[in-house]
Amino acid sequence: MINCLICGQSFIPRISYLKILSLIKKSEKSICAHCMKKFEDLGEIRCKFCSKKLPKADICDDCKAWQKIYQKDILINHSIYKYNDFFHDLMVNYKRYGDYVLYRVLEQLCMEELSGLNFDYYVPIPTSKDHQERRQFDTISSIYQNIVPLSYALEKMDISESQGEKNRIERLATPQSFLVEKDNEKFQYKDEGSFLLLDDIYTTGRTLYHARDALRSVFPKAKIESFSICR
Repeated sequence: MINCLICGQSFIPRISYLKILSLIKKSEKSICAHCMKKFEDLGEIRCKFCSKKLPKADICDDCKAWQKIYQKDILINHSIYKYNDFFHDLMVNYKRYGDYVLYRVLEQLCMEELSGLNFDYYVPIPTSKDHQERRQFDTISSIYQNIVPLSYALEKMDISESQGEKNRIERLATPQSFLVEKDNEKFQYKDEGSFLLLDDIYTTGRTLYHARDALRSVFPKAKIESFSICR
């Protein structure tokens, strides 16, 4: 029996013969079936760029706005779930109240999907030093550290207000806050390599476009896409 990390109820995880025979190490289930149903899948009809759920095949309004700025150079974002009230409450407990163990829930939600994406470098969106000191952990890296090898190519300049505390207009007006140190001796990046930016939630796309722009300024020939659990 395992206790669900969201509701606390005990449950018995389903185990298939394939999992028993598999040599690939998988994380222990941490979400009961009842809670799992509350995460809303994005479905098959999505924006072709950012994965936003749409009533019909089209480009969402956010990406149409980004097209006016970037023309054909629109960021491709991979997401799995729609951002609903249940996911909002989960993130409040994880980020605002610092419930670190919930990284295991988020890890489980994206492990299968992310494992199927093949990139040279997996770059987590960095947390500012101020926020990390308050929480005592990096909220993004904690989710992905057991799934893919992380490359800490981005640095974040400290800002007084997080994106989660801003409205839509304020988010879009946020200035560039990411830096890339190409000559960092810890890393040997390929100029024409592929980068996957990792975040938790895609809201307006402002953060991920800033991160992409920072990488693109140093690696102009690189393929750069992004991944977020929710859109």
